[in-house]
Amino acid sequence: MKPYQTPELSFLDVLAARERLRGGIPMTPCTESPGLSRLTGSRIFCKHEYLQSTGSFKERGARNALSLLPSPKARRGVVAASAGNHALGLAWHGRALGIPVTVVMPRSAARVKIDQCRSLGAEVILAAETFDQARSRAMQLAWERGVPNVHPFDDPAVIAGQGTVVLEVIEQVRECDAVVVPVGGGGLLAGVAMTLRALRPEVAVIGVEPNHAPCFSTALACGQPTFVPTCRTLADGLAVAQAGSRAFQIAAPLVDRLVTVTESALAAAIRCIGETEGAVVEGAGAAPLAAILSGQLPEFHGKKLVLLLTGRNIDPAVHRAALAESRIWPSGRSQSSAWAGESVRGARAAVAGRAAEPEVGAGGVSG
Repeated sequence: MKPYQTPELSFLDVLAARERLRGGIPMTPCTESPGLSRLTGSRIFCKHEYLQSTGSFKERGARNALSLLPSPKARRGVVAASAGNHALGLAWHGRALGIPVTVVMPRSAARVKIDQCRSLGAEVILAAETFDQARSRAMQLAWERGVPNVHPFDDPAVIAGQGTVVLEVIEQVRECDAVVVPVGGGGLLAGVAMTLRALRPEVAVIGVEPNHAPCFSTALACGQPTFVPTCRTLADGLAVAQAGSRAFQIAAPLVDRLVTVTESALAAAIRCIGETEGAVVEGAGAAPLAAILSGQLPEFHGKKLVLLLTGRNIDPAVHRAALAESRIWPSGRSQSSAWAGESVRGARAAVAGRAAEPEVGAGGVSG
């Protein structure tokens, strides 16, 4: 068996997903960033996935999964657990395809994501403190209702849909030395790695995860997905306690390096992208740059790197705190250590305060 396929998923599924997504998912730009290139000493190309309609790459996997549902199942709707971006993708494309969507979200999810899901017509249930608790509740709810549960990172159709992003990168950037990928449960990493190994095996696949949620590096160390405690993080979209079993099976033998980044590095990267690209990105989307700013990829100095800037849906209070407290040295390293102390606690307090707000409005809140 070739390393870029499993018995139920192969590179051909990524190609089929791309055809399925035509007309529903726009191709986002992948452009060289002079500012980030000067700052890091590498040639940096940014894949601007935050420009998707709901602000995240997650639309790719969501629409592919919904498009594959047989008509009877589609009419009954779907259930999913999500920290926000998967939910937004399902809600947006569920509305476009006429498929009812119910999402179970942790109470700590960014308020902007919760509100947007509701505005798109999804039923939103805030019934858990963590993503993994939300996932358990979603599985139970799907069983009770007799509808599909669309897993945010371990569903084969979702993984195939996420892999389409790198098909675009290959067309947009003639040659590159590495693609740097944010990692939560591993669905995006699996799709990207499988596709690159099929088409550009010489390109390195670098995964980046927050050190407050190191589930994939733990899985690599243990040889299998393993539960790890998570802490609140600026990269809330990557705050997963256990990697997906299918995603791990695909990505583990294909990824070249996996690095973890601190909250300080994430904050610095958020600010840096804002200053050089004029873009608002969430912590997960800033993770690839955070790996470079923190000096963890020295072997790629002077090389051509593609950073997947995966999303923009950050809580405004957390974004303001990151911009206010982080400073960048000309070398690209974080000048301020405040994010290791008071500013990190301040940002976490903003998140905690948001999570403590009463859940009001439409959406079938429970729990």
